[in-house]
Amino acid sequence: MSSEQAVEQSAGLAVVARGLGKRYTTYARPWHRLHELLGGPARGTPFWALRGLDLQLRRGETLGIIGRNGSGKSTLLQLIAGTLPPSEGQVQVHGRVAALLELGSGFNPEFTGIENIHLNAALHGLTRAQVEARMPDILAFADIGAHAQQPVRTYSSGMLVRLAFAVLAHVDADVLILDEALAVGDAFFAQKCMRFLRGFQQRGTLLFVSHDTAAVNALCRRAIWLEQGRLRMDGDARAVGEAYLESQVAEREGVPGYAPRPAPAAPFPSRQAADDDGGDVRAALASGPLCNRIQVPVFDPARDTGFGEGSARLLDVALRDAGGHRLASVAGGERVTLEIVAEAQQDIDAPIIGFYLKDRLGQLLFGDNTYLTTAGAPLRVPAGTRYRARFEFRMPRLQAGAYMFAIGLARGTQAEHVVQHWSHEALLLQAEGQGLPTGILGLPMLDIALEPLDG
Repeated sequence: MSSEQAVEQSAGLAVVARGLGKRYTTYARPWHRLHELLGGPARGTPFWALRGLDLQLRRGETLGIIGRNGSGKSTLLQLIAGTLPPSEGQVQVHGRVAALLELGSGFNPEFTGIENIHLNAALHGLTRAQVEARMPDILAFADIGAHAQQPVRTYSSGMLVRLAFAVLAHVDADVLILDEALAVGDAFFAQKCMRFLRGFQQRGTLLFVSHDTAAVNALCRRAIWLEQGRLRMDGDARAVGEAYLESQVAEREGVPGYAPRPAPAAPFPSRQAADDDGGDVRAALASGPLCNRIQVPVFDPARDTGFGEGSARLLDVALRDAGGHRLASVAGGERVTLEIVAEAQQDIDAPIIGFYLKDRLGQLLFGDNTYLTTAGAPLRVPAGTRYRARFEFRMPRLQAGAYMFAIGLARGTQAEHVVQHWSHEALLLQAEGQGLPTGILGLPMLDIALEPLDG
């Protein structure tokens, strides 16, 4: 180890880049490359995918990297991971690096999933004995069942990500590099990954590339913005993300002939109608250009995996209308009741039931619990007895995507309670719709009006 590297490590630095750059050569015709290789005059044009980058990342820090396609994000990750040599400058990484870059990279398509686990883990420095000891945990994390015995070439993109991420989660990495890893795969697995990443942040260094600024804000305090291979901005993740989005909007509006799309003319329910939620209002919310349909499946006990002391179990979670009917779909803005049914496995004093609605990245959108309802006169539920909580609210308008209701069963008080059962993903919602407001969710307006005051 050089004296410079020793200083970097003692200063708590995990990644150090100085004047880092990567150059490629492009050719107008394929034969130009061959002609040059055979000693002919140079016919290529140099292209810098990344140039002049200086970066320091401390141990335990999480860095988000944003930018358009072709801005140099993936190139930077490959240089840090060591899978690509720099054309200029240097990069030093202190600690074991694990990277999830291109989908399926590091896998042999003819090998089975288990064989590829051995191969990929060995590339990250694990011995065969270590891999065998961790194999059950890796397979449980990937959750691909019998497919682990099949060749990887038969896998879907989601299964590839599951397998790759499961290996990364068990190789004791000091520096973890992810390139759009959460963009592929189902919402349940994305939440599992986010829980792992939040735990990893307590002990390791994370570099995270995503086009989703909400995902960057959820994970990172710091972000850098790359543009045309150069560092455009480095700072607070939220400020960098907002500047990046503003630049996109400004550029789009500067294009000749561009005009913002006019807002669709659709009636909003009146205040009285919105309070009543009659059939006409529900029909208006469930159709038209501002429609925000949200699919609601039936609660599946087989997916109810969680944690807790086990003195109560979850029987059902459902969204119901004013008549008590289970809803298979709901419209953003509609009045609904979230009904949670549980069963006491032993006598329970002062039970509490609560919920959170989370997006696919695990961000908490809203939630509540029953504690204040019964604080003055706590209930007692005998063993074998079912009990129910009901929360009535107006469903927010949700951006298109997957959402989860997390349900918690507890006993005690708000400040001091024991978790009986916590279900991370009790009920999955799938939202669709166009013309929704910018933001994580939209507040259902009781009335919207625009009118002149003078003249």
